[in-house]
Amino acid sequence: MPSGLPGNYTSLTDVTKRDAVRIALTSGLTRPQVTSDLGVGLSTLGKWIRSMSDEAKAPECDGDLLRENERLRKENRILREEREALKKAGSVLRGSKAVKFRFIASYRGTPSRSRLCRLMGVTDRGLRAWRRRPPSIRQRRDMVILAHIRDQHRLSLGSYGRPRMTEELNELGLRVGQRRVGRLRRQNGIRIIRSRKFKRTTDSDHAFNIAPNLLQQDFMASGPNQKWAGDITYVWTREGWVYLAVIIDLYSRRVIGWTISNRMKQDLAIRALNMAVALRRPPPGCIHHTDRGSQYCAHEYRSILRRHGFSVSMSGKGNCYDNSAVESFFRSLKAELVWRRDWHTRRDVEIALFEYINGFYNPRRRHSALGWKSPVAFENKAA
Repeated sequence: MPSGLPGNYTSLTDVTKRDAVRIALTSGLTRPQVTSDLGVGLSTLGKWIRSMSDEAKAPECDGDLLRENERLRKENRILREEREALKKAGSVLRGSKAVKFRFIASYRGTPSRSRLCRLMGVTDRGLRAWRRRPPSIRQRRDMVILAHIRDQHRLSLGSYGRPRMTEELNELGLRVGQRRVGRLRRQNGIRIIRSRKFKRTTDSDHAFNIAPNLLQQDFMASGPNQKWAGDITYVWTREGWVYLAVIIDLYSRRVIGWTISNRMKQDLAIRALNMAVALRRPPPGCIHHTDRGSQYCAHEYRSILRRHGFSVSMSGKGNCYDNSAVESFFRSLKAELVWRRDWHTRRDVEIALFEYINGFYNPRRRHSALGWKSPVAFENKAA
């Protein structure tokens, strides 16, 4: 009886599994005929066929998986690039089209210009038109004002907000309003950053005598050396706390006496007072106002005040508003200097305070209470 196998197969004993599957799939014979000719069971041949089918599909499945992984890696890379671009853009996203175009033109990251335009909500066509278009008179004016804003931001230790910055620019001869200054600061990410620590410095739990409040929250004076105010604050360093005592002339808000120490003892306040007295030689009757801290109520400190003819005044218990002029100075000092750095040594603080008080606060910093003049300029004008 002739075999139903293809002519290439004359013996069935050496037919391999793969050959059997190929015969079953390509010979045109039914599976019972193939199993009869090969001498294998029908279920065995079925298992062989399914096994070979799975092996044939495996490379195709692996290829699909590799292509999907590659697509996901590409998407992740694109998302990372776009996230980095948006992070660098910052406030530019809220700016005008011109601000966005300037950012896109100067960006040196991975995303293409067209992708950046889509992220910024502008068009490629608009970007090309902006690059060909010469800046308008207003834009050139904005660039000049922005250069001065950056310079004054640096000179003011990054502390000037919109009102003070506007006064500074107007004094330089630039006629500009607060809204324009605010817009340029906002569009270019020029802002003030503040943080804080807290430490209690007023120790009013003592047995010393308390003086009445002569000031009654009236911080205005018609001339220098009529009303002085003092207080103590603190700065944290890696070596520990540093304490700062100051004396301020309320007429011009000028710091006329100050000293620092690593201990909050009465000699801290005494040295600041002696410095102010040596500098100003106040006439008898000058009001000296402080809180109820033990340093200011101590006998030695009070004897110095009596010797120079001061009228002693103290705040009400727990009322920080009674000495708000000095508290305002401390807030400015910390916002503009202390909170911006990590202080390593007490010597670093001493040098920085000297530069701040004598190099910026007294001669340069503008005060709204003084008609936006600095303490030194206000005193010179009055003189």
